[in-house]
Amino acid sequence: MANALQQLIRERLDREGWSYGDVARRGGVPRSTVHHLATTDRVVRMPQATTLEGLAKGLQLSLDAVRRAAAEACGIHVYGSPAGQEADAAAAPTADPEVDLLIASVQQLSAEDRRHVAALVESLLGRSARPAPEK
Repeated sequence: MANALQQLIRERLDREGWSYGDVARRGGVPRSTVHHLATTDRVVRMPQATTLEGLAKGLQLSLDAVRRAAAEACGIHVYGSPAGQEADAAAAPTADPEVDLLIASVQQLSAEDRRHVAALVESLLGRSARPAPEK
């Protein structure tokens, strides 16, 4: 059974009559990367942000749709609109797909690891709240 990213890529290629090379050229990513993502049964880790951006551009889909499909392929379940469908902007005007992905990812961590993440976030928030030192 194909994973969500494979399905998204294959459906788009079939519908538009495109090749891996077509998608790669439009998106500025290596053809081998497009091929790998379209044929790998289990994506072990999330592709780099630049890869997802290039794939979205090459497939002429939203970054959110590609990011959600990649997350699902990695076993990270992001709730909201399904992969390949656009979110209703009126229903969730402040929704941030990166935040949704982070939340879904954190849920897979152990309790101890979540405490570390919480401490890091608190530290970063505290650092950003302090005024910048004068030079």
